Amino acid sequence: MAKSNPRSAAAETSFNLVIVAHAGRLQYEAVLFAASFHKTNPDFQGRFFVAVPEAGPKWPSDPMIDDPRIIDLLEGFGAEIIRFPSVHFGADYPYGNKIEALMALPKGKPFVFFDTDTLILDNLSTVPFDFNRPGASERVEGTWPVMELYGPGYTEIWKSLYDRFDLDFDSSLDMDQPDEYWRRYLYFNAGYFFGSCPHEFGALFAEYATSIRNDPPATLVCQPLNPWLDQIVLPLVIHALGGGRGALPEGMLDGSVSCHYRFMALLFARESDAVIDFLHDITTPHPVKRVLKDYDPMKRFIFQNKGNKARGLFDQDDLPAKEIRIRKRLKNHNLWVR
Repeated sequence: MAKSNPRSAAAETSFNLVIVAHAGRLQYEAVLFAASFHKTNPDFQGRFFVAVPEAGPKWPSDPMIDDPRIIDLLEGFGAEIIRFPSVHFGADYPYGNKIEALMALPKGKPFVFFDTDTLILDNLSTVPFDFNRPGASERVEGTWPVMELYGPGYTEIWKSLYDRFDLDFDSSLDMDQPDEYWRRYLYFNAGYFFGSCPHEFGALFAEYATSIRNDPPATLVCQPLNPWLDQIVLPLVIHALGGGRGALPEGMLDGSVSCHYRFMALLFARESDAVIDFLHDITTPHPVKRVLKDYDPMKRFIFQNKGNKARGLFDQDDLPAKEIRIRKRLKNHNLWVR
């Protein structure tokens, strides 16, 4: 008698994967992402999209990937390059790309979005996604809102946003955390997120983001919206669609299955030896190496000695608690480049 698969039915559902890229830094990060994904997911059952904004009035020049070698590499790694219009955002707020790209994906098909500055370290089929309970990265620091001495507190600010969209604020709170402590309030990093339908998710994302951008509640009068708008809105969207904290087991995404490195310097400074070895493995093939050397931070950190220098500044088993302290040490040694 065959043994049953211990993974949930949700984990067996095929899904589409999407990243956003365009000319410049993101096209090189997309190559690294695609190389890692191709290495660890050779039998992926869904479709892998690289979404690129279309040229238009919100872009001063065509943001299309401008190196045909990169397009060849991406397609060789199984990617489908698709274009999408910039209706609400564009070059002035490129973080809005992850909002608008969702509408270019197949409607009604579960999706997972990743930022391009991510490595896929293991097979995504091991992740028990429940697409009916959307989630996002919980590897986050309390970057927003910024508390002003005489301004409104966390509760007043966040409640005003939930009230704007008729959402139940109280059910979003983590009551195990103290009042007016940032972790009490639903907050995600937008480095990855997932849901059951990209059109449903994207429509809410765009509606909420443009509403807050165009007409922010009075509680936000002293709050920065750029670059935080996508991360302000993401918890509202996830909450509205029935998701929340703990959607995935801790330590899988942003852990053993994916690595959101964000900067080459941070990758070498704080990630494990296994991640560094994996990075060198996927960048060894000559066609990949030849392209990535055109992007100066990757050339310096991966193929020259700056990665080793950055790594030697830290004990990876005893890193500073705050990322800002890691950044400061790297900057002091002229190793902070992007």
